[in-house]
Amino acid sequence: MKNIVLFASGNGSNVQQITEYFRGSKEVNVACVVVNRKNIYVIERAKNLGLECYYFNREDFYNSDKVLNLLKEKQADYIILAGFLWLVPKNILSEYERKIINIHPALLPKYGGKGMYGHNVHEAVIENKEQESGITIHFVNQEYDKGDIIFQAKCEITQQDNAESLAEKIHILEKEYFPKIIERVITNKI
Repeated sequence: MKNIVLFASGNGSNVQQITEYFRGSKEVNVACVVVNRKNIYVIERAKNLGLECYYFNREDFYNSDKVLNLLKEKQADYIILAGFLWLVPKNILSEYERKIINIHPALLPKYGGKGMYGHNVHEAVIENKEQESGITIHFVNQEYDKGDIIFQAKCEITQQDNAESLAEKIHILEKEYFPKIIERVITNKI
């Protein structure tokens, strides 16, 4: 059994999808959720899903081993960034090399980097009149959205699409693929 820890910064829809996907699995267990903001909906979701949730501020995350110690305590094998917006610090990166997985709401290497998340990405894609967008699931390294790509899925963009309708298409791809690709990586099937 491999333990995963989910890192989140917002609503938590990916946290819910991942947790429900692995409920009852004999191979993957969601150990807990780590958040970097107070009063966000993912905390309520985690509680409703029966998951422990831990808050860490910027000081805890970047200038201490508090998060790393929690990961060791929870016997985390993998970290999944499920809408987590901070760069992962070196102490965690070195301990979990190629064991931290993120999802990005565009086809990297386009539309990645600092500030390129959520609605910002969709607006940029629409503004540039792209013909397609999609999701990229990738390993995490020391730079935003620069880790090795594991998987991409595409969707067509029509002239009628706007940032909101594109976000809906991306959300469908996330729901369909993110938990499955996590499972394949963890069970060495990819």
